[in-house]
Amino acid sequence: MEEKKLDINSIIGFIAIFGILMYMLWQNQPTPEEIEAQEKAKQEQVAAEQKQQQAEPISNQQDFNIGAELDSLQLVDAKNKLGAFSYSAILAASGTKETLVETDLLALKFSSKGGYLSEVKLREHTDFRDNPIYIIKDNNASFNINFGTTDSRILNTQDLYFQPSVTKNGENTVVSMKLKVSENAFLEYRYELKEGDYMMGFAIRSQGLGNVFNSSQPIDLDWQLKTYRHAKSISYENRYTEVVFEYENGKDDYLGQQEQTDDVAEDLTYVAFKQHFFSSILLADVPFKTAALESRNLVEDEDIDTVFTKAFSAKLPLELSGGEINKEMDWYYGPSDFKILNKYDRNLDEIVPLGWGIFGWINKYLFIPLFAFLSDFLPYGIAIIVMTILIKLLMSFVQYKQFLSQAKLKILKPELDAIREKYKDNKMKAQQETLALQTKAGASPMAGCLPALIQLPVFYALFQFFPSAFDLRQKSFLWAEDLSSYDTIAELPFKIPFYGDHVSLFPLLASIAIFFYMRLTTGQQMATQPTQEGMPDMAKMMKYMMYFSPIMMLFFFNNYASGLSLYYFISNLISIGIILVIKNYILDEDKIHAQIQEKKKQPKKQSRFQQKMAEMMEQAEKQKQAQQRKK
Repeated sequence: MEEKKLDINSIIGFIAIFGILMYMLWQNQPTPEEIEAQEKAKQEQVAAEQKQQQAEPISNQQDFNIGAELDSLQLVDAKNKLGAFSYSAILAASGTKETLVETDLLALKFSSKGGYLSEVKLREHTDFRDNPIYIIKDNNASFNINFGTTDSRILNTQDLYFQPSVTKNGENTVVSMKLKVSENAFLEYRYELKEGDYMMGFAIRSQGLGNVFNSSQPIDLDWQLKTYRHAKSISYENRYTEVVFEYENGKDDYLGQQEQTDDVAEDLTYVAFKQHFFSSILLADVPFKTAALESRNLVEDEDIDTVFTKAFSAKLPLELSGGEINKEMDWYYGPSDFKILNKYDRNLDEIVPLGWGIFGWINKYLFIPLFAFLSDFLPYGIAIIVMTILIKLLMSFVQYKQFLSQAKLKILKPELDAIREKYKDNKMKAQQETLALQTKAGASPMAGCLPALIQLPVFYALFQFFPSAFDLRQKSFLWAEDLSSYDTIAELPFKIPFYGDHVSLFPLLASIAIFFYMRLTTGQQMATQPTQEGMPDMAKMMKYMMYFSPIMMLFFFNNYASGLSLYYFISNLISIGIILVIKNYILDEDKIHAQIQEKKKQPKKQSRFQQKMAEMMEQAEKQKQAQQRKK
């Protein structure tokens, strides 16, 4: 076997290659002049950063071109060593920078790291301690795009550095945050703000990254927010802090109030991280195909002065079109105010909990316009009182019908008791005769129940209206400093379970008014009840309710909005007045008795329902008699 030897040509070739490599390395070394220039640039950069830390925040009129001081040789060298997104690596070396842009309503800071908002301040609003309202501050929010690359890497935009620029588009201010691969290849977040608007345009776009994105892996947008506490009552604020979302062409839903809850929605058009009175909403022009949503309660102990109330997250897929991202969206950072949200005509008013079905309709088309009209020229507390008076006067005919029915039953009570005594051994017959007498006299118990049912939608709608009325926030009346929160006339040195560590006067007054109202109505109802076996227990139960309901009201509303308690106090006072007027000046029992006797003489045509009921009762009576004969 021939031995392999290293010939002279191979040796010369190796020497030549080694010489060329050495020459290239020597050529790539910076000259003394270049070294001096680089050192000077570093010193200028350090001096500029120190000067920037002492100066005012960056103006929105400045044009930022971070990294421009680095020459092309450094960029090419960094790209060769680091590959894609070399600009981000260079910007990281210069540290995180923030760009401040302000409108008349918002003060926003955009972070070079992650390209997202690092701070959102609502300029016209303060919290219960008179501190500015911040929706985003001190890393309580994150916005990240997670994607795979063709070279088998997983990148998160929140870890990468963007290059900001601020320009004008007519009257609007445009903030562009670009994550660059090169001058012509980048991922961009584009924000467009306009004066007098809480809504800003937002778009995610890529250019020249078709060979970077791995199309076989999902591209996920991950948005997270921990909501700051803004109100005095933690429990009250947390009750109305939730994730609300719209999906499948106009359907809306929300995550529950459990300690932790999640859901998956399809064709999502918007997702709102709603606090009681302020919201962060992401809207999409083209719906997201799916959305994974989560809510987690952060309040472990309401006695502790907590900073955050809930933690929200939304995971949304981004789709490629032609190998690029092009997603048009909008951001809303502002009040959860029905009037403001309704103007956008994008179904955002659904995040305000005005009630479902008829309850929401009553609020939208009656109570909200009425209260807006009254509060335009009246103080807010007086507007609540006037609104309550108008509603009670409007519903007074219902109370009249209810009280008239009770008066008729009271007059018929002796005859009804006689029927029950006569047929005490035959309850079915007693029911037949009772129904026949009530029908002839026009004194059916249903006549009293129906008016009460008519009032329920109004009562429930108002119960939803007051906690959602943004206009009541930080508006004072008498001793109440804020009609959207509880009033305090005394601080307790201890905490009573379910009650709290303070005494609110409006709930106390409302509870007293409810007690006297129930005393009037319960007495009237007891007077109409027939005397029969088991009635002492019923009377005792109604008496207990007369005391139990005001106590429940006192405990339940002690931490609720004082505006709602004010409404219930005035409402029950007016109800007491209406009942006394009806009882003493409108209803004449002798006249009603004469009318009943006259009706009893007239032939009464039964309705189909009454005929059916009579037939059923008669058949049941026959079956009962047949069974007794068999025995």
